[in-house]
Amino acid sequence: MALMNLLEAVNHTLDQQMTLNKDIILYGEDIGYGGGVFRTTAGLQKNHGNERVIDTPIAEAGIVGSAIGMAIGGLRPIVEIQFSGFLFPAYNELVTHAARMRNRSRGRFYLPMVVRMPYGGGVRALEHHSESLETLIAHIPGLKLVIPSTPYDAKGLLTAAIKDNDPVIFMEPKRIYRAFRQEVPEEEYEIPLGKARIVRPGNRITVVAWGAMVREVENAIKLLDDENVVELIDLRTIAPFDKETIIESVKKTGRILIVHEAVKSFGPAAEIMASVNEKAFYYLEAAPARLTGFDITVPLARGEHYHLVDPKKIVNEIKRILSLKA
Repeated sequence: MALMNLLEAVNHTLDQQMTLNKDIILYGEDIGYGGGVFRTTAGLQKNHGNERVIDTPIAEAGIVGSAIGMAIGGLRPIVEIQFSGFLFPAYNELVTHAARMRNRSRGRFYLPMVVRMPYGGGVRALEHHSESLETLIAHIPGLKLVIPSTPYDAKGLLTAAIKDNDPVIFMEPKRIYRAFRQEVPEEEYEIPLGKARIVRPGNRITVVAWGAMVREVENAIKLLDDENVVELIDLRTIAPFDKETIIESVKKTGRILIVHEAVKSFGPAAEIMASVNEKAFYYLEAAPARLTGFDITVPLARGEHYHLVDPKKIVNEIKRILSLKA
């Protein structure tokens, strides 16, 4: 075991997998010599050489497009988009080619590639640096979307993503890169994609979150008079998401709140709420609810805190839902 924060767990996993599999190529803007904007890839070029850890031009479409070719050719590329807000030049490659290649070739070709990107607010960044773009990925058939909330999960989920034979988008919540440390096994292990984690059991309301929001919900629970009322589920994988775990929890608690940083309209919470209405409607004691970012561009530093979901907002919403009668 070793104590790691989320950033260190990502770095350790990349190093370990590159050692175990010589077909893995790692590249992106400034990730080699400089170790990346957040230093998530620090030391990897030194360990594995500049032919396997490559600094690229500022060309997101080229980064992802070339990864598709490498994956078809038998390599397992892991590429980094420096911030999730810079994804858009590469979005065409993801949607037009990466997501469709297995179907287009009727199973002849598969794409074992991972696209990593830091996402979300909370670091007082500039425009295009703080978006939460889960919907743009989760909506596309053929793409898997994974978001860890702890160092332990970061290693297990990233290992599984690297070994997966389909394209996986791995979004890293940068506001908790260095927020806390956790014991992480140094040996290789995987956490299955598509399986949620029950962080803590509860009996009166199910709260679903992922990424940095899991920590915000945990802090909110500490402010409640009775911590046992909340069953907290960390979704882990947004696409495909674990409907079964959520439905079974709602059947027990009768209430659900989904918390995410992404904007409200057409966000992941809407799909989760629809699934609950379809599969657990007669168990509900209150209408499904969501607590999200506002339908605006993420504000710059001085106004960012108004946009972000925090423990106080979560507590108020939990109490409101608990006060409702069927």
